[in-house]
Amino acid sequence: MITPNEYRPELGKMLGYEGLYLKREDLHPYASHKGRSIPFMIDYYHERGERQFAISSSGNAAIAAALHIDHINADPDIQDPIKLKIFVGNNIATPKLNTLRQVCADNITLEQCERPLMALSDATKEGYISLRQSTDEIALTGYKQLAEELIAIPKLETVFIAASSGTAAEALARYFVDATDKISVNIVQTSSCHALADAFGTYVLPKEQSAADAIIDIIAYRKQALFDIIVKSGGNAWCATNDEIANVVAIAKSNDLDISANGALPLVALKQAIDHGRHFDGNVVCIISGQ
Repeated sequence: MITPNEYRPELGKMLGYEGLYLKREDLHPYASHKGRSIPFMIDYYHERGERQFAISSSGNAAIAAALHIDHINADPDIQDPIKLKIFVGNNIATPKLNTLRQVCADNITLEQCERPLMALSDATKEGYISLRQSTDEIALTGYKQLAEELIAIPKLETVFIAASSGTAAEALARYFVDATDKISVNIVQTSSCHALADAFGTYVLPKEQSAADAIIDIIAYRKQALFDIIVKSGGNAWCATNDEIANVVAIAKSNDLDISANGALPLVALKQAIDHGRHFDGNVVCIISGQ
């Protein structure tokens, strides 16, 4: 499904640049931009005979997986329903946990545990296919349609996207570098999780638990590959503090845009870039990747 590319000049003015578009991935039927790649991965392996999947997640990827597998299993002609094991941390945000409980149907199990990645590893030893995007190149291909929708924005110059594993950002940057040399990709992380951003420079950040709970990947498996392709695209990395997130959430609300702390991250990065003297000639897009 194509999600809206919203032109928001008034919001852009308040952040420092009028040529602002929002890519509303929070309006995707699978609730976030993970609805691009996770279903693609499931379909890829399902077509090759796999019927058992497992995922560790802060919420959005698991929601996309559960919804897609529910959709497949709802086919009255299906003879061998897909099974899914979902592992989430004990500190998962309550709204996401409640959503997962609502979307989990037959053949889908949900487990809260101290070490979701270890639980995922154990499941793969039992024959379950891992849906961990950061370690699977197939995940990158799933973001091709998103890249194509972004290129439809007139005079697009720069993309800002929140990054946890960095898979979506790497996929977009790869696509743009191959398709055009005029679109840069900027990632944004948080004051409590910035393993990817650390490759770009040193940040003086407060010691705090970020209000943006979707950024959790401290392993940064894609760190070097992401750094190389982001630099090649002409992009950079940014880190958002809780004060900056709260400020942008308030600015957005004053412009009739209700976004979460996670959704505010790319807007924080845009404001930081402008405050640091970044000049734009074309339009920029901030990907509101989900809740």
